[in-house]
Amino acid sequence: MLFLVGTGIGGWLAANYLSEPGYIVAISQDTINDLTSLGFNKPNGYVPEEHFGLVALQSVKSFLVLATGGLLVGFGARYAGGCTSGHAISGISNLQPASLLAVVGFFIGGLVMTHLLFPLIY
Repeated sequence: MLFLVGTGIGGWLAANYLSEPGYIVAISQDTINDLTSLGFNKPNGYVPEEHFGLVALQSVKSFLVLATGGLLVGFGARYAGGCTSGHAISGISNLQPASLLAVVGFFIGGLVMTHLLFPLIY
């Protein structure tokens, strides 16, 4: 519980006191074009607001997509015996074949999501 509270306080402090006001993240034009083709507006930060901002909670579709994605990530991490970072950093550095297989699966899953499922959802 203390970890969650510290994460929230740390994020708030970083956003309000450790960042430059009005700073615009430099995103490549190719990325902006790809996001536009998927139906997102040009992001003002690191992620599109209509998908990751508070506005996403006002749309039933966005809420269901985020909730389903969260459940799938939790299930996948449990089923794979760890998260993407754990397998990619710790597992591969220890030369564990299961971690290499998991990371390859994560990568293929990301490609399928980006190129096949995203256009269907949005």
